Amino acid sequence: MAATASRTPREILCHVKFSTLRFMGNLRAAKLFAVIFALLPVKMSRAQTAPVAPDRPWHAAPQAQFTQDLRKYTEASFALDPAKTYDLGELVDLAEQHNPETRVAWQNAKAQAAALGVAKSELYPTIAAAALSETDRSQEYLATRFFRQTIQDFQVALDLNYTVFDFGARAGRINAAKAQVLAANFAFNDTHRSVIYHVEQAYYQLLNAMGQEDAAQASLSNAQAVQQAAEERLNHGLSTLPDVLEARSATAQAEYELQAVLGAEEIARGNLATALGASPTTAIHVQPLKELPLPDSISDTVELAIDRAFAQRPDLTRQLAEIRSANARVKETRAAFYPSLNLEAVPIAQSTYGLQQNLPWGHTAGLVGGLQLRLNWTVFDGGARRNNLAQARANVQGAEAQASVARDQIADQVWAAYSNLNTAFRQRQAAVALLAAASQSYEAALESYNYGLRNLLDVTAAQRTLAQARAADVLARTQVLNALADLAFRTADSIQPYAPRP
Repeated sequence: MAATASRTPREILCHVKFSTLRFMGNLRAAKLFAVIFALLPVKMSRAQTAPVAPDRPWHAAPQAQFTQDLRKYTEASFALDPAKTYDLGELVDLAEQHNPETRVAWQNAKAQAAALGVAKSELYPTIAAAALSETDRSQEYLATRFFRQTIQDFQVALDLNYTVFDFGARAGRINAAKAQVLAANFAFNDTHRSVIYHVEQAYYQLLNAMGQEDAAQASLSNAQAVQQAAEERLNHGLSTLPDVLEARSATAQAEYELQAVLGAEEIARGNLATALGASPTTAIHVQPLKELPLPDSISDTVELAIDRAFAQRPDLTRQLAEIRSANARVKETRAAFYPSLNLEAVPIAQSTYGLQQNLPWGHTAGLVGGLQLRLNWTVFDGGARRNNLAQARANVQGAEAQASVARDQIADQVWAAYSNLNTAFRQRQAAVALLAAASQSYEAALESYNYGLRNLLDVTAAQRTLAQARAADVLARTQVLNALADLAFRTADSIQPYAPRP
């Protein structure tokens, strides 16, 4: 502006014409860029359109990028020792460390704790700082001529804002956030309870498959022994060809059942690895079923188990935390009926310099600002506060009813788990007796067949009964272990600090 003031009117006019031409040129350029940017969304939209027809899968350029991004989420983060034999306690520890579900629950709890910190920050004042610098140059008219004047201003300002009281609104939000932190922590514990239970289920599924494989191998050996005996008797003229064909059919059936069991074992190993957070292709060696001790009965009564579940289940305590949060929201909503008092202080340190034409610089400095107390009170809002309070109270009653529903469900779950455990104990005893009787029957039938006192159909029938008894014995043992794990899951014994590792 100083340069403009020293120019002649002709120079100023030429400068204005040049500025006008430059503006017109910029306007044309702006129109050109507007046209280009108007066409860009058309091209971009073509790359992001919906599938053109319903009869073909959709494939486009973004799919490759998503496929590449998915690789980092599908790779296992740890590997197991292929030479180590793991017990259940070690597998549970690995799952708690590496299963992504525990990390999800952990991050949710951390996020809720940060939300509590945000709520608590309302108890403190907010302070904002700003630094300003402004230069103002103008032409002031005095008498018969214009005088150039320059003002340089420097300011440093602080803005302090603090809520003096609000009749419990902040306290209500803080208490609600505290309850939500507790709910997130209980959800974290419940995630561990679920992860442990899933590992136990997968572990016992694998033990059952391994036991069934041993049983199927024994049944195949028995079928081969019967087939060998039939072929020897046929060679000595003591048997017929149909008997040999029947024995060969029984051997083929045993081989078929063995292959089915081997496939189930592979699936069980993949399920266990997935429960640990590893790749399904990971090789896992675990203790065989015969090395695990089995109890014969349970010492607790069902009443004690139900009471223990009421005291320990994290999903029930999470419901109680939700009730606390709902009550805190009622307090926060009720505070809206009362006024709030805010304090605002704005101190400003100012330094100003002034220069007039043909005169020296002038300077002034000082501390200015303001102090304000603001009382806010909503006198009428069309019933919004009343309805908000009714909604908050209804949420409290709904949370209490949900807790009652959860309590009834927990009692029923513990009762069912306790009954299933007693049934598993009785089935285990019956399976032991069935296996002993079937073994004796098979041995007697095979011996009698060798002496020519029984036909081959009796032997193959006894062999099938023995195979079924072996499978039932393995299943009965794993059912006891599963029932014990289910009862520990329903009562939340598995996540207690004093509870022994499975």
